Amino acid sequence: MESSTEGITILGDLQWRAWNGMIADVWSVACEREARGEYVSQAPRLVVVLDQVGEGGLHVTASPGRGEGDRLSRREPLSYVPAGLRVWSRTENLRRLTHLDLHFDMSVLGGRFMEDLDLRGMDTPRLKFSDNRLLAVARLIAAECGPSGNLHDLYGESLMAALFVGLAQAGPRTDARRTGLSPGQLRRVVDYIEENCTRPIRLCELAELTGLSTTYFCSAFKASTGVPPYKWQMRARVERAKTLLATSGMTLAGVAAAAGFSDQAHLTRVFRQLVGTTPAAWMRELTG
Repeated sequence: MESSTEGITILGDLQWRAWNGMIADVWSVACEREARGEYVSQAPRLVVVLDQVGEGGLHVTASPGRGEGDRLSRREPLSYVPAGLRVWSRTENLRRLTHLDLHFDMSVLGGRFMEDLDLRGMDTPRLKFSDNRLLAVARLIAAECGPSGNLHDLYGESLMAALFVGLAQAGPRTDARRTGLSPGQLRRVVDYIEENCTRPIRLCELAELTGLSTTYFCSAFKASTGVPPYKWQMRARVERAKTLLATSGMTLAGVAAAAGFSDQAHLTRVFRQLVGTTPAAWMRELTG
Protein backbone atom coordinates (compact mmCIF):
# COMPACT_ATOMS: atom_id res chain seq x y z
CA MET A 1 0.00 0.00 0.00
CA GLU A 2 1.26 3.50 -0.88
CA SER A 3 0.45 6.41 1.42
CA SER A 4 1.52 9.93 2.33
CA THR A 5 0.23 11.85 5.35
CA GLU A 6 0.49 15.30 6.87
CA GLY A 7 -0.26 16.16 10.49
CA ILE A 8 -0.76 12.54 11.59
CA THR A 9 1.31 10.87 14.34
CA ILE A 10 1.02 7.13 15.02
CA LEU A 11 0.40 6.31 18.69
CA GLY A 12 1.69 3.03 20.13
CA ASP A 13 2.43 -0.15 18.21
CA LEU A 14 0.46 -1.41 15.23
CA GLN A 15 -1.96 -4.19 16.18
CA TRP A 16 -2.76 -6.68 13.45
CA ARG A 17 -3.88 -10.21 12.60
CA ALA A 18 -3.94 -12.24 9.38
CA TRP A 19 -6.48 -14.88 8.44
CA ASN A 20 -7.04 -16.80 5.22
CA GLY A 21 -8.08 -14.11 2.75
CA MET A 22 -7.84 -11.04 4.99
CA ILE A 23 -5.36 -8.91 6.93
CA ALA A 24 -6.69 -6.71 9.72
CA ASP A 25 -4.74 -3.89 11.36
CA VAL A 26 -5.71 -1.32 13.97
CA TRP A 27 -4.17 2.15 14.03
CA SER A 28 -4.38 4.83 16.70
CA VAL A 29 -3.20 8.28 15.59
CA ALA A 30 -2.99 11.81 16.92
CA CYS A 31 -4.29 14.41 14.48
CA GLU A 32 -3.16 17.98 14.06
CA ARG A 33 -5.70 20.53 12.89
CA GLU A 34 -6.99 19.39 9.46
CA ALA A 35 -4.57 16.48 9.13
CA ARG A 36 -4.51 14.92 5.67
CA GLY A 37 -3.62 11.67 3.93
CA GLU A 38 -3.45 10.13 0.45
CA TYR A 39 -3.69 6.37 -0.05
CA VAL A 40 -3.81 3.71 -2.77
CA SER A 41 -3.73 -0.06 -2.32
CA GLN A 42 -3.60 -2.98 -4.74
CA ALA A 43 -6.02 -4.88 -2.47
CA PRO A 44 -9.61 -3.82 -1.81
CA ARG A 45 -10.12 -2.69 1.78
CA LEU A 46 -12.70 -1.61 4.30
CA VAL A 47 -11.76 1.27 6.63
CA VAL A 48 -13.71 1.39 9.90
CA VAL A 49 -13.57 4.31 12.32
CA LEU A 50 -13.68 2.71 15.77
CA ASP A 51 -13.22 5.77 17.99
CA GLN A 52 -12.53 9.48 17.66
CA VAL A 53 -11.83 12.29 20.09
CA GLY A 54 -13.09 15.71 19.04
CA GLU A 55 -16.27 17.30 17.82
CA GLY A 56 -15.51 17.04 14.11
CA GLY A 57 -15.03 14.06 11.86
CA LEU A 58 -13.14 12.36 9.05
CA HIS A 59 -13.74 13.07 5.36
CA VAL A 60 -12.81 10.41 2.77
CA THR A 61 -13.09 11.26 -0.94
CA ALA A 62 -11.95 9.94 -4.31
CA SER A 63 -10.86 13.45 -5.36
CA PRO A 64 -8.49 15.75 -3.48
CA GLY A 65 -10.72 18.73 -4.14
CA ARG A 66 -14.00 17.26 -2.85
CA GLY A 67 -15.58 16.84 0.57
CA GLU A 68 -14.60 20.23 1.94
CA GLY A 69 -18.11 21.01 3.19
CA ASP A 70 -19.38 17.49 3.74
CA ARG A 71 -21.03 17.86 7.15
CA LEU A 72 -23.49 15.01 6.73
CA SER A 73 -21.08 12.14 6.09
CA ARG A 74 -18.06 12.98 8.19
CA ARG A 75 -19.14 10.74 11.08
CA GLU A 76 -20.24 7.79 8.94
CA PRO A 77 -17.81 5.10 10.19
CA LEU A 78 -17.31 2.86 7.13
CA SER A 79 -15.53 3.35 3.80
CA TYR A 80 -15.07 0.60 1.22
CA VAL A 81 -12.22 1.28 -1.25
CA PRO A 82 -11.79 -1.02 -4.30
CA ALA A 83 -8.33 -2.11 -5.39
CA GLY A 84 -6.31 0.57 -7.13
CA LEU A 85 -8.60 3.48 -6.21
CA ARG A 86 -6.67 6.48 -4.85
CA VAL A 87 -8.46 8.21 -1.99
CA TRP A 88 -7.82 11.31 0.09
CA SER A 89 -8.73 11.82 3.74
CA ARG A 90 -8.99 14.95 5.86
CA THR A 91 -9.77 15.32 9.54
CA GLU A 92 -11.76 18.26 10.90
CA ASN A 93 -11.57 19.19 14.59
CA LEU A 94 -10.27 15.77 15.64
CA ARG A 95 -7.51 15.23 18.18
CA ARG A 96 -7.31 11.46 18.06
CA LEU A 97 -8.59 8.70 15.79
CA THR A 98 -8.61 4.89 16.01
CA HIS A 99 -9.47 2.94 12.87
CA LEU A 100 -9.46 -0.62 11.60
CA ASP A 101 -8.22 -1.42 8.09
CA LEU A 102 -9.35 -4.71 6.54
CA HIS A 103 -7.44 -5.78 3.43
CA PHE A 104 -9.13 -8.48 1.28
CA ASP A 105 -7.31 -11.04 -0.88
CA MET A 106 -9.83 -11.51 -3.68
CA SER A 107 -7.88 -14.43 -5.19
CA VAL A 108 -8.77 -16.36 -2.00
CA LEU A 109 -12.17 -14.88 -1.18
CA GLY A 110 -13.38 -14.87 -4.79
CA GLY A 111 -12.76 -18.61 -5.09
CA ARG A 112 -14.37 -19.25 -1.73
CA PHE A 113 -17.54 -17.19 -2.15
CA MET A 114 -18.02 -16.63 -5.88
CA GLU A 115 -20.42 -19.55 -6.26
CA ASP A 116 -22.82 -18.07 -3.71
CA LEU A 117 -22.32 -14.31 -4.04
CA ASP A 118 -22.38 -11.79 -6.86
CA LEU A 119 -19.14 -9.93 -6.16
CA ARG A 120 -19.28 -7.44 -9.03
CA GLY A 121 -20.39 -4.75 -6.59
CA MET A 122 -16.97 -5.05 -4.95
CA ASP A 123 -15.60 -2.95 -7.83
CA THR A 124 -17.72 0.04 -6.72
CA PRO A 125 -16.43 2.43 -4.02
CA ARG A 126 -18.63 3.20 -1.02
CA LEU A 127 -17.09 6.06 0.89
CA LYS A 128 -18.51 7.10 4.28
CA PHE A 129 -21.54 4.89 4.95
CA SER A 130 -23.13 3.23 7.97
CA ASP A 131 -24.11 -0.38 8.61
CA ASN A 132 -24.62 -1.43 12.21
CA ARG A 133 -24.11 -5.14 11.53
CA LEU A 134 -20.82 -4.60 9.71
CA LEU A 135 -19.65 -2.21 12.42
CA ALA A 136 -20.44 -4.73 15.17
CA VAL A 137 -18.47 -7.50 13.42
CA ALA A 138 -15.61 -5.10 12.67
CA ARG A 139 -15.33 -4.26 16.38
CA LEU A 140 -15.04 -7.96 17.21
CA ILE A 141 -12.29 -8.32 14.59
CA ALA A 142 -10.48 -5.30 16.03
CA ALA A 143 -10.63 -6.89 19.50
CA GLU A 144 -8.88 -9.97 18.07
CA CYS A 145 -6.03 -7.76 16.85
CA GLY A 146 -5.29 -6.53 20.38
CA PRO A 147 -3.15 -8.16 23.09
CA SER A 148 -6.18 -9.93 24.58
CA GLY A 149 -7.31 -11.35 21.24
CA ASN A 150 -6.12 -14.91 21.68
CA LEU A 151 -9.11 -16.97 20.56
CA HIS A 152 -8.75 -19.75 17.99
CA ASP A 153 -8.03 -18.74 14.39
CA LEU A 154 -11.34 -20.33 13.37
CA TYR A 155 -13.11 -17.64 15.39
CA GLY A 156 -11.30 -14.88 13.51
CA GLU A 157 -11.91 -16.56 10.15
CA SER A 158 -15.62 -16.89 10.91
CA LEU A 159 -15.78 -13.18 11.76
CA MET A 160 -13.94 -12.38 8.53
CA ALA A 161 -16.34 -14.52 6.49
CA ALA A 162 -19.38 -12.93 8.15
CA LEU A 163 -18.09 -9.42 7.48
CA PHE A 164 -17.13 -10.14 3.87
CA VAL A 165 -20.50 -11.72 3.07
CA GLY A 166 -22.31 -8.84 4.77
CA LEU A 167 -20.24 -6.29 2.87
CA ALA A 168 -20.89 -7.99 -0.47
CA GLN A 169 -24.63 -8.36 0.13
CA ALA A 170 -24.99 -4.80 1.41
CA GLY A 171 -23.26 -3.40 -1.65
CA PRO A 172 -24.80 -1.75 -4.71
CA ARG A 173 -27.12 -3.99 -6.68
CA THR A 174 -25.82 -5.08 -10.06
CA ASP A 175 -27.75 -6.13 -13.15
CA ALA A 176 -28.92 -9.69 -12.54
CA ARG A 177 -28.14 -10.61 -16.14
CA ARG A 178 -24.63 -11.96 -16.32
CA THR A 179 -22.47 -11.33 -19.36
CA GLY A 180 -20.08 -14.12 -20.23
CA LEU A 181 -16.59 -14.04 -21.69
CA SER A 182 -16.05 -13.63 -25.41
CA PRO A 183 -15.05 -16.84 -27.25
CA GLY A 184 -11.46 -15.61 -27.48
CA GLN A 185 -11.27 -14.74 -23.79
CA LEU A 186 -12.76 -18.09 -22.80
CA ARG A 187 -10.35 -20.01 -25.03
CA ARG A 188 -7.32 -18.21 -23.54
CA VAL A 189 -8.48 -18.89 -19.99
CA VAL A 190 -9.37 -22.54 -20.58
CA ASP A 191 -6.05 -23.22 -22.33
CA TYR A 192 -4.17 -21.55 -19.48
CA ILE A 193 -6.01 -23.56 -16.82
CA GLU A 194 -5.43 -26.84 -18.63
CA GLU A 195 -1.74 -26.10 -19.17
CA ASN A 196 -1.19 -25.08 -15.54
CA CYS A 197 -3.79 -27.18 -13.74
CA THR A 198 -1.26 -29.10 -11.63
CA ARG A 199 -0.23 -25.98 -9.67
CA PRO A 200 -2.24 -23.40 -7.72
CA ILE A 201 -3.62 -20.77 -10.12
CA ARG A 202 -4.46 -17.35 -8.71
CA LEU A 203 -7.63 -15.68 -9.92
CA CYS A 204 -5.69 -12.54 -10.78
CA GLU A 205 -3.66 -14.56 -13.33
CA LEU A 206 -6.83 -15.57 -15.14
CA ALA A 207 -8.39 -12.13 -14.91
CA GLU A 208 -5.29 -10.58 -16.50
CA LEU A 209 -5.77 -12.81 -19.55
CA THR A 210 -9.16 -11.19 -20.14
CA GLY A 211 -8.48 -7.59 -19.10
CA LEU A 212 -11.26 -7.77 -16.50
CA SER A 213 -11.26 -7.20 -12.74
CA THR A 214 -11.03 -10.35 -10.63
CA THR A 215 -14.60 -10.17 -9.39
CA TYR A 216 -16.12 -9.44 -12.81
CA PHE A 217 -13.98 -12.18 -14.40
CA CYS A 218 -15.32 -14.77 -11.94
CA SER A 219 -18.89 -13.79 -12.73
CA ALA A 220 -18.27 -13.82 -16.49
CA PHE A 221 -16.46 -17.18 -16.39
CA LYS A 222 -19.32 -18.83 -14.50
CA ALA A 223 -21.83 -17.28 -16.90
CA SER A 224 -19.92 -18.84 -19.82
CA THR A 225 -19.19 -22.29 -18.34
CA GLY A 226 -21.73 -22.83 -15.55
CA VAL A 227 -18.98 -23.41 -12.98
CA PRO A 228 -16.48 -21.17 -11.14
CA PRO A 229 -12.81 -21.25 -12.24
CA TYR A 230 -11.57 -23.50 -9.42
CA LYS A 231 -14.07 -26.22 -10.38
CA TRP A 232 -12.89 -26.04 -13.99
CA GLN A 233 -9.36 -26.53 -12.70
CA MET A 234 -10.45 -29.60 -10.72
CA ARG A 235 -11.97 -31.04 -13.89
CA ALA A 236 -8.71 -30.40 -15.73
CA ARG A 237 -6.78 -32.19 -13.00
CA VAL A 238 -9.11 -35.17 -13.19
CA GLU A 239 -8.62 -35.35 -16.97
CA ARG A 240 -4.85 -35.20 -16.42
CA ALA A 241 -5.17 -38.02 -13.89
CA LYS A 242 -7.18 -40.11 -16.36
CA THR A 243 -4.45 -39.75 -18.97
CA LEU A 244 -1.76 -40.75 -16.48
CA LEU A 245 -3.76 -43.71 -15.21
CA ALA A 246 -4.28 -44.98 -18.75
CA THR A 247 -0.75 -44.48 -20.09
CA SER A 248 1.90 -44.07 -17.39
CA GLY A 249 1.78 -47.16 -15.21
CA MET A 250 2.21 -44.94 -12.16
CA THR A 251 0.76 -45.75 -8.76
CA LEU A 252 -2.34 -43.89 -7.60
CA ALA A 253 -0.21 -41.88 -5.19
CA GLY A 254 2.14 -40.95 -8.03
CA VAL A 255 -0.74 -39.98 -10.29
CA ALA A 256 -2.23 -37.82 -7.52
CA ALA A 257 1.03 -35.91 -7.08
CA ALA A 258 1.62 -35.53 -10.82
CA ALA A 259 -1.93 -34.25 -11.44
CA GLY A 260 -1.74 -31.61 -8.71
CA PHE A 261 -3.74 -33.26 -5.92
CA SER A 262 -2.51 -33.05 -2.34
CA ASP A 263 -2.56 -36.84 -1.88
CA GLN A 264 -4.24 -40.04 -3.06
CA ALA A 265 -7.29 -39.47 -0.86
CA HIS A 266 -7.79 -36.01 -2.39
CA LEU A 267 -7.60 -37.49 -5.89
CA THR A 268 -10.10 -40.24 -5.00
CA ARG A 269 -12.57 -37.80 -3.45
CA VAL A 270 -12.58 -35.35 -6.38
CA PHE A 271 -12.49 -38.15 -8.97
CA ARG A 272 -15.58 -39.76 -7.44
CA GLN A 273 -17.40 -36.41 -7.34
CA LEU A 274 -16.78 -35.67 -11.02
CA VAL A 275 -16.65 -39.12 -12.63
CA GLY A 276 -19.01 -41.02 -10.35
CA THR A 277 -16.54 -43.74 -9.43
CA THR A 278 -13.09 -44.14 -7.88
CA PRO A 279 -9.84 -44.08 -9.90
CA ALA A 280 -9.26 -47.79 -9.16
CA ALA A 281 -12.75 -48.75 -10.34
CA TRP A 282 -12.35 -46.55 -13.41
CA MET A 283 -9.06 -48.35 -14.25
CA ARG A 284 -10.66 -51.78 -13.86
CA GLU A 285 -13.46 -50.79 -16.20
CA LEU A 286 -10.97 -49.33 -18.68
CA THR A 287 -8.85 -52.48 -18.82
CA GLY A 288 -11.85 -54.81 -18.93
